[in-house]
Amino acid sequence: MPRRFAPAACPRLVVKIGSALLVDPAGHVRRDWLAGVVADLAARARAGQQVAVVSSGAIALGARRLKLPKGGRASLEDAQAAAATGQIALSHCWAELLGAEGLTAAQMLVTLDDLEDRRRYLNAASTLDRLLSLGVVPVINENDSVATEEIRFGDNDRLAARIGQAAAAQGVVLLSDVDGLYTANPGRDPDAAFIPEITRIDARIRAMADGGSASGMGSGGMVSKLEAARIATSAGAHLAIVSGKRDRPLAAWEADGRGSVFVAAARARSRKAWLAGRLTARGVIRIDAGAAAALAAGNSLLAAGALVVEGRFARGDVIDIHGPEGRIARGLAEYDAADAARIVGRRSDALAAILGYAPRSAMVHRDHLVLL
Repeated sequence: MPRRFAPAACPRLVVKIGSALLVDPAGHVRRDWLAGVVADLAARARAGQQVAVVSSGAIALGARRLKLPKGGRASLEDAQAAAATGQIALSHCWAELLGAEGLTAAQMLVTLDDLEDRRRYLNAASTLDRLLSLGVVPVINENDSVATEEIRFGDNDRLAARIGQAAAAQGVVLLSDVDGLYTANPGRDPDAAFIPEITRIDARIRAMADGGSASGMGSGGMVSKLEAARIATSAGAHLAIVSGKRDRPLAAWEADGRGSVFVAAARARSRKAWLAGRLTARGVIRIDAGAAAALAAGNSLLAAGALVVEGRFARGDVIDIHGPEGRIARGLAEYDAADAARIVGRRSDALAAILGYAPRSAMVHRDHLVLL
């Protein structure tokens, strides 16, 4: 399975490193370990692979310097102050170690809105593309100094998947304090079985996820990793969960293949991949089983199959579509919420009389809809 992530098969790779790996319990960078990671990245760069890094650690580093309680996470204000302080130290460390391997580092700090807004997403994608084409190693983190609880990724697993999507990467590797996905939490269940390959993220796979970070230092858990896998694979990138709790973790993974790989789906068109990867939506349309089957067959969402409209949204906003079993699709609304609510359950030939104007062909057109 590591062959899927080798330079020949994966010209662009995103590697995510969590706080628990990069920062020790005392709040110091595990510099020797990080130097080993950089050596792995340099080997891949020399083999022709373009590599971007999503690096946690700013809050943990800043909390030590500022002597803040609870690792800087006692309050939003503490986290923002710790991030602003720690990011300088984190960036300096990356630049120094990459420079020692003859590589140039670049820093990118992004917020959720930077990747949820289509225009800003395209700007970020353009910047990533240019940096990678120049042989630079972008080091990316969420801009926690300005992020709020309401508008943030909250974990770098999903951020790494979104960066992989924006960079048109073929692979995303999550270096973690766990070595992959198990049928149950291996710390609590001695019979938990390791799963090396996942081709479909269904209800059975989601039931195996365990929330929370094992170290208590980071913000991610297996739930966030599964969501990251959904985002990455829907954009055509394989995603691997690999243990980072050893020296030269990428080289060690190449040698023994120990890790869980989520196999990519066919690469979607850029706009649909962006839709599938979004973490926020302005509203929800709930539909019946017949409409759900129609969407699965590649059709648009018509008013006749809609049951309920929720939220406040305008035409062109991103909305989720829920069938009887939960969320099944996401797309761009053809109507605002008020008009959408007026036509739910109605046949197409009745819409003009209800709305007072010529109706559009669908509530969500199939060209602007993606199945989840």
